[in-house]
Amino acid sequence: MKIAVFGTGYVGLVTAVGLAEFGHRVVGADKDTDKIRMISSGKAPIFEPGLEALLAKNLKSGRLEFSDDLGRAVRESDVIFVCVGTPPHDDGGADMSQIEEVSRLIAGSLNGYKVVVEKSTVPVKTSSWIKRTISLYRKSDTPFDVASNPEFLREGSAVGDFLNPDRIIIGVESERARDMLVRIYDNLKERILITNIDTAELIKHASNSFLALKISYINLIADLCEKTEADVELVARGMGLDPRIGGLFLRAGLGYGGSCFPKDVKALTRIGEDLGVDMRLLREGERINAERVRVFINKVKQSLWILKDKTIGILGLSFKPETDDIREAPSIKVISCLLAEGARLRLYDPQAMGHMKEMFPGDGERVAYCTSPVEAAQGANALLLVTEWDEFKEIDLKKIKQVMANPILIDGRNMFDPPAVRALGFEYSCLGRK
Repeated sequence: MKIAVFGTGYVGLVTAVGLAEFGHRVVGADKDTDKIRMISSGKAPIFEPGLEALLAKNLKSGRLEFSDDLGRAVRESDVIFVCVGTPPHDDGGADMSQIEEVSRLIAGSLNGYKVVVEKSTVPVKTSSWIKRTISLYRKSDTPFDVASNPEFLREGSAVGDFLNPDRIIIGVESERARDMLVRIYDNLKERILITNIDTAELIKHASNSFLALKISYINLIADLCEKTEADVELVARGMGLDPRIGGLFLRAGLGYGGSCFPKDVKALTRIGEDLGVDMRLLREGERINAERVRVFINKVKQSLWILKDKTIGILGLSFKPETDDIREAPSIKVISCLLAEGARLRLYDPQAMGHMKEMFPGDGERVAYCTSPVEAAQGANALLLVTEWDEFKEIDLKKIKQVMANPILIDGRNMFDPPAVRALGFEYSCLGRK
């Protein structure tokens, strides 16, 4: 099929590459000419394992191209996936201006029947606004349908998630649109769930908010374990053995971050409250998540007493491993708190330091960016683990201890084994474990 994907950000780029890999002819459309030029050369503007290789493969095959001619992308496609941003307003509601802009652009170039597919995460009932906008601004009575096909991509494993999803949600209001979208995912028919559009729109927000609540819940349990002799890791394992619960997202730590969970929890809360539904459960989950950094900083203070003029190494800056994304990353709050206390910081992350430098420029005195975990630990009064990159599991803790001023390790992700670390001579603190 001929498919246009509007937006070449995280979701749009993975979607365009993935659909081309399925065998469709795809044009990724974006008004950012510089980004189009970069992607067309085979260079991805984001770090995502496996993405650049698949991008190069499909560009070479001729199935995939990128263009800033948005009108042509509309005219030459059968299906248009809308993958533009829906950032949050201060009140938690989604900024839908990019969705409206694309809807008007589609209307102006409509030259035959198209299916316009919401791929961006949008509030329930957005399809009605897209349909109204296209109807208002189209130049003729050219027919079209609006559909919903929410994305469920996890940063760090997005390529695999797209090519081998656990479910494909398709929300439609006509058989014609349904049949076209089913054709797109022909090789994954058994994983498709067909719903109406409102249901499909709500599934994404409901899914992410539930997972966020699961993280907040296990962190609440971790706080309870701190007051007892219980071990939150074993509590979580025992809970996860129940198939009704499962073990995923039951990892105590610094809480959730990123571009999805914080935004989607706020958006669903706003949607519910606008509709007169009591959303206090989600608000309480948000509160617990926001408290995680305070709990962590208190552990640092318990180890160092006064933070002013102390040198502190930080391992991990991205909001999760296998991505360079720092949006809503707990590390930002940790760094801000420590700098406010007068600490000197030595930072290391395998991928995210470039983005973090835009927020906290390195000056060599208060903030220094390092090339390895060992360099980050050099002369440190304490070393903090903030993001659980796999490479940190393999670090030589004996060498780390030798270069530190004080062998204090504070683990915000419960990555290390407490007895093993303490046997090396470290003072070790973690969350919800002794």
